[in-house]
Amino acid sequence: MDKPISRFPVPSLDEMPEDLRSRILAVQERAGFVPNVFLTLAHRPDEFRAFFAYHDALMEKESGLSKAEREMIVVATSGANDCQYCVVAHGAILRVRAGNPQLADQVAVNYRKADITPRQGAMLAFALKVSLHAAEVGEADFAALREHGFSDPDIWDIGAVAAFFAMSNRLANMTSMRPNDEFYLMGRLAKS
Repeated sequence: MDKPISRFPVPSLDEMPEDLRSRILAVQERAGFVPNVFLTLAHRPDEFRAFFAYHDALMEKESGLSKAEREMIVVATSGANDCQYCVVAHGAILRVRAGNPQLADQVAVNYRKADITPRQGAMLAFALKVSLHAAEVGEADFAALREHGFSDPDIWDIGAVAAFFAMSNRLANMTSMRPNDEFYLMGRLAKS
């Protein structure tokens, strides 16, 4: 890639602490490339560790939300926060996890017109409120989610994913984190 992936220095793999290097190489082995978020955050090893520990706690655990639904939250809130990196990267993951090449684009632009269930629409409305207007969240918002069958742990997960990625969106925008080219086609075309 000829354009910088961050406005901050990006260390080379051999300059990184061993635990960061091992994690990055494992991701590269699975994905076939290194997502630029790993390289950008390696600039600050302690923050890298904390970021990915919380990311994994939210996004990889067993939950009442499917992994695709969690990615919907990331894509919808990242779109509202104008975060190119997260819309592109998590849009790719959403396309793969949902098995739907159109869904990520729909959710990023306007989830209200996306091909989602009313339950998922309520989830995204709450996530966007947490991301953009958290001080306004009230009991009526919780009641609306409960009407769609969300438990209190599910509601926590929706809010926590939205809040974490609101922070992530701001960090990605501040650093001018550039999406990897590989993300743009992931989940759009059938594998041959």
